[in-house]
Amino acid sequence: MTWLLVLATLLQLSSAHGVDVKKLDGLAKARVELNRLREVKAFVNQDIPLYHNLVMKHIPGADPELVLLNHYFEELDRIALSDMTRSEINELLVELGFYKKAQPEDEVPEEFRFSPAKDSPFKEEQADKPATENASSESNTKVEHTDL
Repeated sequence: MTWLLVLATLLQLSSAHGVDVKKLDGLAKARVELNRLREVKAFVNQDIPLYHNLVMKHIPGADPELVLLNHYFEELDRIALSDMTRSEINELLVELGFYKKAQPEDEVPEEFRFSPAKDSPFKEEQADKPATENASSESNTKVEHTDL
């Protein structure tokens, strides 16, 4: 049910901001590329420090863009920010799943450590680990104890 809500949000997001959600499989990080616009500068100076997994890369002469990256820093998509207001950029980041702290020095909760990624980039390594306590407790509830 939750994934259906996420999918619906992403579809709405794609139409509102011109984002191709098909390209965003594996979204984990982003950077903002900025040159000169006042609304975007306000976002860069006041809001970027609040976001987890979002950094600023200044490229002189370049139009401001949000560059969406996977865990391996491979580019997934670029979104032009020139025509967006500060609040629209913030809304976009929240819709994409970026975690926003109240203060720049605040810690990021463990459950948001990989956000906006939906899971750990190391899930294959986790699959090789022994079964967790939850799995063993589930199997114990199904076993009948005939020795009692």
